[in-house]
Amino acid sequence: MAIAWSEKASYVEVLSRPPSLSPPVILTQDELKKIAAYKAVEFVESGMVLGLGTGSTAKHAVDRIGELLRLGKLKNIVGIPTSKKTQEQAVSLGIPLSDLDHHSTIDLAIDGADEVDPHLNLVKGRGGSLLREKMVEGTCKKFICIVDESKLVKHLGGSGLAMPVEVVPFCWKFTANKLQNLFEDSGCVAKLRNDSKGKSFVTDNGNYTVDLYLKKDIGDLQVASDAILRIAGVVEHGMFLDMATTVIVAGELGITIKNK
Repeated sequence: MAIAWSEKASYVEVLSRPPSLSPPVILTQDELKKIAAYKAVEFVESGMVLGLGTGSTAKHAVDRIGELLRLGKLKNIVGIPTSKKTQEQAVSLGIPLSDLDHHSTIDLAIDGADEVDPHLNLVKGRGGSLLREKMVEGTCKKFICIVDESKLVKHLGGSGLAMPVEVVPFCWKFTANKLQNLFEDSGCVAKLRNDSKGKSFVTDNGNYTVDLYLKKDIGDLQVASDAILRIAGVVEHGMFLDMATTVIVAGELGITIKNK
């Protein structure tokens, strides 16, 4: 899947495993995530302002940055976290933090994604942090997305999993119905996200998340983006269009790096 997906790359670097006579080692999904994350951190240089992503893959990158700081291999790093959870993690690792009010331009952001299409468009936000992620990653000079090969899709929404939309709590059902009707031709079903206790999931910004489940391609992504954002009650959506400058994919055959 990774080979076919990467055919449209403007530049692809494949770091494959060396041949071995011993039986192949089957890596877990989390191990693949860690490999991609560590590769991304190789692009970090001392003195950078970094966007620190959120989620199971980005967590490995933040851990690695903290480790390199502790070892003295990185210095004068400033992190801009994309969620409260990442902020807590960075503080525990001793990573100096700031915010967009004090650093309006970010050198590099590293984050995961829920889906990646052949044009490096992403779906993000299944972890509930899409608004802050989009604010931070939309202002960085370089955005490296790190994924394992299970996240590669032919088109956004193609996994059949949620495409998140952050909405204000006020009359969320009205907003959810508008979203579902907008993509009726794609077989859209809109559902309010609940937390582990069965209550409405609340984002770091005090909003709700409506998850869109799509059976068909929604077509022109920019048109879809504009239509979603025109609905009163919508705060932001989880499509990250033309934002990633590099995608690092870890798979059974090695690491694939795709650049814009």
